[in-house]
Amino acid sequence: MSAPEIFLKPYNPKEQEAEVLALWEKSDYTNPDTCVKRGVTKPDAEAYSIVLPPPNVTGVLHMGSALMVVIEDILIRTARMQGKRTLWLPGLDSAAIATQAKVETDIYKKEKKTRHDLGREELLKRITQFTDESKATIINQLKRMGASLDWSRYAYTIDEARSAAVAEAFVRMYEAGLIYRGDRIVNWDPKGQTTISDDEIVYEERRAKLYTFKYAKDFPIAISTTRPETKVGDTAVAVHPNDERYAQFVGKEYDIVFCDVPIHIKIVADESVEKDFGTGALGVTPAHSITDWEIADRHNLPRPQVINEYAKMTVEGRLKDLKTKDAREAVAAWLKEEKLLEKEEDVPQNISTAERTGGIVEPLPKRQWFVNVNVKFKNQKSKLGNVKPGQEVTLKELMRTAVESGAIKIIPERFEKNYYHWIDNLRDWCISRQIWFGHRIPAWHHEQKCIPKQGRESDVGKCIPLVVRVEKPICQFCDAEYEQDPDVLDTWFSSGLWTFSTLGWPQETSDIKTYHPTSVLETGYDIIFFWVARMILMSGFLVGQVPFRKVLLHGIVRDGQGRKISKSLGNNIDPLDMGEKYGMDAVRMSLIAGMAPGTDSKISEEKVRGYKHFANKIWNITRFVLENANGRGDNAEITRKEDRALIAEAETIAKQVSQHIDTFRLDLAADAIYHFVWHRFADEIIEESKSILKGGGEVADSRRSTLYSLLSTCLKLLHPFMPFVTEAIWKELPHKDAELLMIARWPRYTE
Repeated sequence: MSAPEIFLKPYNPKEQEAEVLALWEKSDYTNPDTCVKRGVTKPDAEAYSIVLPPPNVTGVLHMGSALMVVIEDILIRTARMQGKRTLWLPGLDSAAIATQAKVETDIYKKEKKTRHDLGREELLKRITQFTDESKATIINQLKRMGASLDWSRYAYTIDEARSAAVAEAFVRMYEAGLIYRGDRIVNWDPKGQTTISDDEIVYEERRAKLYTFKYAKDFPIAISTTRPETKVGDTAVAVHPNDERYAQFVGKEYDIVFCDVPIHIKIVADESVEKDFGTGALGVTPAHSITDWEIADRHNLPRPQVINEYAKMTVEGRLKDLKTKDAREAVAAWLKEEKLLEKEEDVPQNISTAERTGGIVEPLPKRQWFVNVNVKFKNQKSKLGNVKPGQEVTLKELMRTAVESGAIKIIPERFEKNYYHWIDNLRDWCISRQIWFGHRIPAWHHEQKCIPKQGRESDVGKCIPLVVRVEKPICQFCDAEYEQDPDVLDTWFSSGLWTFSTLGWPQETSDIKTYHPTSVLETGYDIIFFWVARMILMSGFLVGQVPFRKVLLHGIVRDGQGRKISKSLGNNIDPLDMGEKYGMDAVRMSLIAGMAPGTDSKISEEKVRGYKHFANKIWNITRFVLENANGRGDNAEITRKEDRALIAEAETIAKQVSQHIDTFRLDLAADAIYHFVWHRFADEIIEESKSILKGGGEVADSRRSTLYSLLSTCLKLLHPFMPFVTEAIWKELPHKDAELLMIARWPRYTE
């Protein structure tokens, strides 16, 4: 028997990948309902589900996101072949701040217009046009990677279904007292003109000046700061209660003119102050520091704001309207003039910058919407750990017990400590953003003076200033229309609902009953606080379940020299370009090889090229086996003891690969099957078989069946890692146990 003509030519990834993609799409086997309907999966089979962490609609797949896709696809393909009712649900994220910033920048470059020139409706129309084009690009890239996602269940973070879920979640949390509107210090991005969360801050180390000085010649205590311009907003100096140096001054108050600005300073004792840091005294600027705001809370201090939303000074005198950097220099010069400066040092400083815009973040007091993570509420649903229905609990306690109880397992386990540390230091979460793209806050304000209906003078003052509901309300006392809050919700609020909003919540759908909690959340270790913790918070409160059973964290993909991949270094390796050049299977294997959970891994073009040779090796092995099969398939009789030993050896490899996948050591699984296929099957078994096959007779027949069986097993074990070349080969096999390899049964082995 000769091999099919296709094997007479070298493996051509471009040609074969397009054909295989078409086969998968036509089959619809990525949809678990189709698998059940056609008898591929039993209706009562164990469910296995993953929701794809939604890529940003503004971007393209880079090596980090490609690694995530490959890891999840390996888990999904394995589960599907093991007969589980398998769902991998796709979606995209609106990435509101980044998307709006990009569109606004493009509009200004081309038309010299701002969003305010266009108006809200027109800007959102332009953003929708942009995102519609971007969505198609990302979806195509995911398909090209071989991601076996169920596109019939595709979700977008701001589509109609997700919008309804977000509004419902907001209302329920508001009614439970977990969402409030209040005046707090927030991280303000002057460049983006919006608040951002702590997790959206990027710290950049820069050189700075540390100034040590007194407010006035007769002021008894010196303080140190890198931001002297903020000291015009100081209302206190805080010292440690046990610091004997300053004990005599605690409680005293001083009126001072500091750089033309009258300020009133009170000396207070507060345990948050570190005695041994600097002078041991802290100038308290309540309106421009979260720590100082909390000190002001404890000591009932005033909070004058001296910097505005554009990072300009608001005080009268020489500092008025100066940018903070210029004001810093002006205050330093004044201190020198007044001979108040005691010391000036060059020090390294971590500067807070906004991840999306690069703007230097200013802590400012703003009226915003917050999720209260410390307030007690009556738990209605969750049954996690020690938390029972009807018990009073905080969201922080709910988040902690989800992991402490073992309901969620974080892999690698060492990241649990990071998770607990973040929860212990978690402040109320600011969820409002001053942009126009995203989920608009479902709250309506009626703040103008109420003019009651005629004959209803007794209703003066009865108007409710704020209502939270989905419909646009009208005041029952004066017929005035309420105005919807102009802000939108933090992206992480809506994506926190991702595991259950994508399955149909708030309705009790069959998908939620079948697939929630999801089996695994796979993501980068750098996003555990952005997203993982908030999903646990939202699911625990709203659904009464953990959102996933396991959290698998991968590391950063670095270049061949171990450097972080970045545009500035010019070391970016595009996974799609590499796939075009060497085949997507080669890219997938190069990403997995050497990638242990939670650790960084390296990739280079040489590494990708090496796995292209491996794909060729599998192709050539198949040609040899089929040329010598003589019509014998893997069900033909294997009579020789030596051949049965080879089958047992393959079963041992199947067991090793399966166990490694079960424990998320995909790198070890890939390594095991790689070495068996290349070094054992190709280099030893096939070479040994050449003389056996020449001898003919029963011995040759047994070996032919053995080779075919080994090939079938290897293709199945390789398929989750290298789906294209294995599926391309499978469709050419004369004897096979499934029409497509993606639904073939996983190799059996003895436990």
